[in-house]
Amino acid sequence: MTWLLVAAGAAVGAPLRYLTDRFVQARHDTTFPWGTFIANMLGSLILGVLTGSVGGGDERLQLLIGTGLCGALTTYSSFSYETLQLAGAGARLYAVTNLVLTVTCGLGAYYAGGFAAQMVWV
Repeated sequence: MTWLLVAAGAAVGAPLRYLTDRFVQARHDTTFPWGTFIANMLGSLILGVLTGSVGGGDERLQLLIGTGLCGALTTYSSFSYETLQLAGAGARLYAVTNLVLTVTCGLGAYYAGGFAAQMVWV
């Protein structure tokens, strides 16, 4: 049953990540990977809301949304690949900006989601 919950969440998260990336990148004429950045921030925010609202309580919800949906929505591999591609192409400022923004904003989105959930549900 555990793997089924993770797979169901991932079945939604992976296409959502792809569609988010395509939607955002189509609206920005830049080499900066805004699509991946936004997908990662969205996943971090959702994970923060989930954690802030249920904590360690409902394991099934954590597996479905936390591990499945957010695991497939956010992507460390694309973030790493795109950052290295930027650096390799000589766009080192973009690479460093991507690194710093993704880490700091990702943590900020997670904590903001957790804080908002606690204000609503606790």
